[in-house]
Amino acid sequence: MNKQTATIGGGCFWCVEAIMKRINGVEKVQSGYAGGHTPAPSYREVCEGRTGHAEVTQVTFDADVISYKDLLSIFMTSHDPTTHNRQGGDVGTQYRSIILYHDSEQKAVAEGLMAELKDVFPAPIVTEVVPLEKFFPAEEYHDNYYDRNTEAAYCTAVIAPKVAKLRAKHADKLKPVEV
Repeated sequence: MNKQTATIGGGCFWCVEAIMKRINGVEKVQSGYAGGHTPAPSYREVCEGRTGHAEVTQVTFDADVISYKDLLSIFMTSHDPTTHNRQGGDVGTQYRSIILYHDSEQKAVAEGLMAELKDVFPAPIVTEVVPLEKFFPAEEYHDNYYDRNTEAAYCTAVIAPKVAKLRAKHADKLKPVEV
């Protein structure tokens, strides 16, 4: 097993978690906060937009099953990387599109993918590619949020269509049995 970690943010972390946990080779998904200046931020503080942190998801995966590049490709097509500080109705710096790399190899892969995708989207990609300084796990009640709350309005209106898009665009990358 070639265990690696990716840290990404594409709006609400509930959305990114719901996508990432369905990908074959993903071992663990943890929602959290990164990219800001406040130590040990809370959800409320991050939502207020004054911590500098983005809602992110830390993904532990087996790179022998899914490559970092393929994981990022799925991530980039599961949200809108062309909107600055917003995903749908979620607005603020905490909802920015961001890839926090763990080493120089991840940085090179992320920057290479951004260059490959620049002509795929109708507007310029605004996804930040920055080093991960510190990851702060989110409060426990955020874990597995979508699967525990599929009937909630946000889940049906925002997350379910993203999961459906994942199934349509990346069926070959999904776990054999969804969790």
